Amino acid sequence: MYLLGLGLIVAYLIGSVSSSVWIGRIFYHKDVRQYGSHNAGTTNTIRTLGLAPGIVVLVVDAFKGWLAVRLDFLFLTEATLHLRVYFDVALAVAAVLGHVFPVYTGFKGGKGVATLMGVVLAVYPEAFVASVLIFTLVFVLTRYVSLASILAATAFPFLEIFLFRQTEPALRFFSVFIGLFIVITHRKNIGRLLHGKESKLSFNKKKGESGE
Repeated sequence: MYLLGLGLIVAYLIGSVSSSVWIGRIFYHKDVRQYGSHNAGTTNTIRTLGLAPGIVVLVVDAFKGWLAVRLDFLFLTEATLHLRVYFDVALAVAAVLGHVFPVYTGFKGGKGVATLMGVVLAVYPEAFVASVLIFTLVFVLTRYVSLASILAATAFPFLEIFLFRQTEPALRFFSVFIGLFIVITHRKNIGRLLHGKESKLSFNKKKGESGE
């Protein structure tokens, strides 16, 4: 069982790779957490550093969520193979917590949207496509990244359970967790949306006040 514990630590450490912070510091001599929304996420990177580094951050953060789950085979044995579904969920949670509370950069990270995208791709590939379509549609119509993230996340458990007929209890529970987690991490954005103070994402400027 110690291998499973080691796997959770590795997943957390992978999730803790704050690509936005490191890219900002190395290539732009900036800590994105000191600008805009003060989050180490994709949207704030776009606002602070520009579109190109923002896309890199999105890809890296999504990849680390996917990688943390897909490395499960390194820690499973014949004796623990029957726990794979539960272990994958635990790995996913560890990676997301690493992103939000990264050990390498003072436990101050992002809101977990991109990392959750990678996790969902690894665990729920069909629902991933549907969620990305919802996010894209809402963003194109509104230009609010936060609103698109919230609606895609809250729709996700319904898609997984009712549309794609997920029957595994652990995966059902985790899909609900994902929706609640994004709502909780975006609670300040929700307040700004309700009061009409949320900033829309513009690719023509680098700084703003809200985002992932």
